Amino acid sequence: MALSLRFPFTQVPVFLRVALAALALPFPVGFAEPSVFYSNDFETSPVGSLPKDLVVMSGGFEVKEEQGKRFLELPGAPLDTFGLLFGPTQNEGVSASARFFGTKQGRKFPSFGISLNGAGGYRLQVSPAKKALEIYKGDELRASAPFEWVSGEWSALRIEVSKSPAGGLQVQGRAWPAESREPAPWGISYEDKEPVAAGRPAIWGSPFSGSPIRFDDLSVTARSPQP
Repeated sequence: MALSLRFPFTQVPVFLRVALAALALPFPVGFAEPSVFYSNDFETSPVGSLPKDLVVMSGGFEVKEEQGKRFLELPGAPLDTFGLLFGPTQNEGVSASARFFGTKQGRKFPSFGISLNGAGGYRLQVSPAKKALEIYKGDELRASAPFEWVSGEWSALRIEVSKSPAGGLQVQGRAWPAESREPAPWGISYEDKEPVAAGRPAIWGSPFSGSPIRFDDLSVTARSPQP
């Protein structure tokens, strides 16, 4: 038999109100809400423009709108790898996230990712053609894990860099369907004994399928406290 509350929410014991409120948090279970260093959902950015705080390394990025929702878009041509920098310069103890949208065309797939520590830093990348979630340092592949990407649906990525017990840097990442709750477990990790210098976060796109790649909800926060 279903139960229902027959008294005002304000009369619910405090510990129950806290527990119910925690269910609405957009962070993984067991994580406290971190400090936000940067956030951009492009809703106030003019269509056809590029926000002034973004630094394009390469590519024709610009704000687009569809069904009343604005986002950043990278054209489907030329077929190369493009990226732009956003947010503040950081070294470690930081987390960056964003949402990505792409489509495959036949056997051709896009790839996309998010990085920390500048253009030559650590990049978390979804490589649908390889069915993999990968960590790169610069252009060198350092770790790989299985991942099933879904064409035509928004995906979310998070990369985090923190000090490791060995004195280097621990790089961790996860990817998940953007409409779902962010999972707590990391999907991939890599420990670097020779860490890179500080740098700005970046987003990356390779439209190898010939269709545009969209980006939204760029965010940089302090590293999430572990449960």
